Amino acid sequence: MELRTDAAVDLLVPTSMGVRLTPAHGQPVHCSTAFALQATSAETNVASVAACLGLPVKVLTAFVKGSPIARFIRDDLAGRRMQVEGPERDPGGPWGFRHQFNIADSGAGMRGPRVYNDRAGEVGRTLEAADFDLERIFGAEGVRIMHLSGLFAALSPQTGALCLELARTAKRHGTRISFDLNHRASFWEGREEELRRAFLEIAGVSDILVGNEEDFQLCLGLEGPEAGGREVAGKIESFKGMIERARERFPNASVFATTLREVVSVSCHRWGAILWEGGRWHVAEPREIGVLDRIGGGDGFVGGLLYAVLRGWAPERWVQFGWASGALAVTLLTDYAQPADEDQVWSIWKGNARVAR
Repeated sequence: MELRTDAAVDLLVPTSMGVRLTPAHGQPVHCSTAFALQATSAETNVASVAACLGLPVKVLTAFVKGSPIARFIRDDLAGRRMQVEGPERDPGGPWGFRHQFNIADSGAGMRGPRVYNDRAGEVGRTLEAADFDLERIFGAEGVRIMHLSGLFAALSPQTGALCLELARTAKRHGTRISFDLNHRASFWEGREEELRRAFLEIAGVSDILVGNEEDFQLCLGLEGPEAGGREVAGKIESFKGMIERARERFPNASVFATTLREVVSVSCHRWGAILWEGGRWHVAEPREIGVLDRIGGGDGFVGGLLYAVLRGWAPERWVQFGWASGALAVTLLTDYAQPADEDQVWSIWKGNARVAR
């Protein structure tokens, strides 16, 4: 995949930032009194891999003016080496704007994870194209890859319109577009026609399309394998068929990818991935990985995939580095991967968990 060589930013992500509260020691939310706080969004989860490994990353988002949570988020993104651009909104009093709260029970044993979202008044829902100088960002400065998520695109009519304008502008300036479909039923309720139309347009100009079996079916109307269940290794041919149908529908895209996950228990998954590029299949067969917190594993995969593309590696390494970045993310208490270096990720791919001295 050819990328711009004159760009100041390797990876750009538009997003709505919030914070995540996680009970200590894998306990349920309703009987916990101690919680860890972290800044979060699906899109910055993806960008974390490239940022931690030294590539220039930019985040487009909104902040609540004067909010200590906004300050916490800004400092966190700066600590992860991410540039930030976006407006500050006046909070408008206690019933005005705020950053979303994501409350996550990581689960334990056979008690599955549960995630609760408090998104009332979410400031990121107000973002629109007029908040950014898109010609400067994509034209004068330049971006190699822009990553869009269906979570952000479906957040509000304004963010959907912003994603469409971002995709059109990126395409015009030669920026490659990555789109992780990320279907959420609660976001789509009552807006199916509006969102299907927007998602089809974005998918039509995307260069990299990522999603699981539900995403491709519910966002784009493509036939695919039944969601969930065990023994994902036996479904690989069905997943390939779904991607073949996506290729026919979206010929502009040159890369299609999906992850495979079989849940043995909260702490043990079978994790795999499939990638199609240039007429070739690249498969990371499902194998067992240890899981501390599963949330963010898919974002870690996409982040590793995009990093490998940006580094100009051979396509078979894209799926390998993506698989290993996802496997790294689920060993961390944060919902994003923070690789120390490339060698740490490649050691995970090789199954080498020996101590490094």
